[in-house]
Amino acid sequence: MKRIISKFTTYTILIIGALFILVPFIWMLSTSLKPYNEVLIMPPKFIPSKFMWENYRIALEAAPFKRYFLNSLFVTTMITMGEILTAILAAFAFSNLNFKGKDILFTVLMGTMMVPSEVLTIPNFVTLSKLKWIDTYKALIIPWCASIYSIFLLKQHFQSIPKELYYASKVDGCKDFKFLWTMIVPLSKPAIVTLTLLKVIGSWNSFMWPLIVTNSDKLRTLPVALSAFSNEVGTDYNILMAATNLIIIPIMILYIFLQKHIIVGISKSGIKG
Repeated sequence: MKRIISKFTTYTILIIGALFILVPFIWMLSTSLKPYNEVLIMPPKFIPSKFMWENYRIALEAAPFKRYFLNSLFVTTMITMGEILTAILAAFAFSNLNFKGKDILFTVLMGTMMVPSEVLTIPNFVTLSKLKWIDTYKALIIPWCASIYSIFLLKQHFQSIPKELYYASKVDGCKDFKFLWTMIVPLSKPAIVTLTLLKVIGSWNSFMWPLIVTNSDKLRTLPVALSAFSNEVGTDYNILMAATNLIIIPIMILYIFLQKHIIVGISKSGIKG
C-alpha cells in the first residue's frame, strides 16, 4: 500500500509540474490564433472566439523569414560542428594524455563556468570590433565554437571507457589521433549526440548575441526576427506568438524525435567521474 501511495504521489507531482510547464506553450498557441482584441482581455480566454489562421501569413510577411531561416541554419550548423570538434579533442587530451599542468588547466577552465556569460558580452564585443568582425558570420560563429561544459561532459564519458583499450592500441602501434576517431568517438556516440542536440537548441534559440553583433537583415537569425513585431506604438502579440511558433516548430520536432539520446547521453556521462 505504501508503494502505491508513493507512486501516486510521485506521478501527481510530475503531472502538476508538467501542466505548469505546458501552460505557457498552450497560451502561446492560443494567442497566435486570436483576434487582436482578445489578446489582453481579462480573464484570459484560451479558446479564441474565431481562429485567425491568417496571423501566420501576416507573420511570414512581416520579416524576411526565408533569409533569417537560412542564416539560423548555417550559423547553428557551423557552431555545432565547431564545438563538437573542439570538445572531442580537448576532452581526449584531458582524459587520456599526460602533460604538464593538465590538472591546473582543467581546474581553471572549470572555474570559468562560474562566470556569467553576460559579463563577457562587452569584452567579446570590443574584441570582435577591434578585429573588424562586427556584422559578419565570423562574429556569429567563432566565439561559440568552444564550450567548457561540452569538454567536461565528454571528458567524463571518455574516462569511463576502459584504459586497457588505450594501452592495447599503443602496443599495436596505433597513434592517439587514430585511436580517438576509430575507438573513442564511436563508443561515445550517446554523449556526442546529446551535446549536438543541446548545442543545436541553444544556437537556434540564441537572441541577444546575434542582435548585438549584426546590423543588417542579411545576417540576422530567426529569434531576431521577433523584434520586427514590436515598435514604439506597441506589440501585436497575436502576430508575435504566431512568429514564435513558426520559429520553435523545427527545434521541437527535432527534440521530440531525438530526446531519448539526450537522456541516454546524460545518464552515461554526467554521473561518472
